[in-house]
Amino acid sequence: MKLISVNVGLPREVNWKGRTVSTGIFKQPISDRVMVRSLNLDGDGQADLTVHGGLDKAVYVYPFEHYDYWRGELPQTELPLGIFGENFTTTGLTEADVNIGDRFRIGTVKLMVTQPRLPCYKLGIRFGRPDMVKRFMASGRTGFYFRVLQEGEVGVGDTLELVSRDENEIAVADITQLYTHDRADPALLDRAARLVALPESWRDYFHQQSHR
Repeated sequence: MKLISVNVGLPREVNWKGRTVSTGIFKQPISDRVMVRSLNLDGDGQADLTVHGGLDKAVYVYPFEHYDYWRGELPQTELPLGIFGENFTTTGLTEADVNIGDRFRIGTVKLMVTQPRLPCYKLGIRFGRPDMVKRFMASGRTGFYFRVLQEGEVGVGDTLELVSRDENEIAVADITQLYTHDRADPALLDRAARLVALPESWRDYFHQQSHR
């Protein structure tokens, strides 16, 4: 499990459908080691803090394994590392392999998996495709977020070490499946509603769904 690209970017203004939009989705790979803070990486930022960033979405991870899929889906689109807005591009970890609540060490940083990504329309801005959000969610290739448990430095080539597995064994992919499918597994829905490592907003949503 390796960190193959570290990507950061500050918010910028772009034109989208005739209006000016501020977005931090444009990330660029960096070669130097960088500090990972409780809210983001040094040199990184989010435009709309009401829906982006925060303690439970401090670091966004996207598996490099998914890039081959998107090259097939979007053959005319250049796909530089970081194009999905991820801070970490990794190998050896996918949404099916990682549980909500799993803890990792990368460099001198300690992190915990919190949730899958639900993209907003700004992913479409990055790709120049209004259908990109729908395609992204349909693919199930969402990536996932880390909460920072201990601040520190990371750099390209660092190994991701699994420190502990969450005993509830609910994968990131399970959470995405529950959110995007109407016919959810009632038992899994109930377990997700009580999953402490999952952010409160997600638990509240699953609790409401389990009592419909």
